[in-house]
Amino acid sequence: MRRLYAVEREGAGLDPAARLALRQARSLPVLAEMRGQLARWQPTLLPRHPMSEAVGYALNQWRELNAFAHDGAVPIDNNASEREIKRVVLNRKNSLFVGNPRGGRTAAILASTCRRHGIDPQLYLTQLLVNLPAWPARDLEAWLPDQWKQRQAARLAQLAGPA
Repeated sequence: MRRLYAVEREGAGLDPAARLALRQARSLPVLAEMRGQLARWQPTLLPRHPMSEAVGYALNQWRELNAFAHDGAVPIDNNASEREIKRVVLNRKNSLFVGNPRGGRTAAILASTCRRHGIDPQLYLTQLLVNLPAWPARDLEAWLPDQWKQRQAARLAQLAGPA
C-alpha cells in the first residue's frame, strides 16, 4: 500500500491523462504483486479468521479496488468522501439538541452558509449576537456572511499593518 500511495504522491499535480499513464506504469505491477500474494495467502487461512475474510473481500472486490489504476481522475481512496460523511454524521448528532425542527433547519442553513463562505461559525455568531442589538436596522446587510467576511479580512489586514 505504501508503494501505491508513493505513486499517488508523485502524480498529485498531474492532469488525469498523465496520472493514468503513471499509474499504468507504476501501480499496475504493484497491484499484480499484491493480488498474487493475496491468492497465495487465501488457501492457508482458516475460513472464519478475520484475515481470511479480509483477503476474500479484497479478491471479491478486486475490480472496484483497482478502479483508480484505470482512470486518472478517480482517487486511490475515498477519504474525502468519508470526511464529508463524518461531518454530516457529527452534525446530525449535534442537531439532536437544536430544540425543534425550525431550530434544526436554521442550524443547518447557518452551518452550510458558514462552510460555503469559509467562516468560523462561533466567531461569526458571537460577533453577530453581541453587536446586532445596537446595529441600525437599515444596515443589517453588513451582517450577511459574505459582507461580514470582507469586513473581517479588511480589519485583519489593517491590524497586520504594511507588509
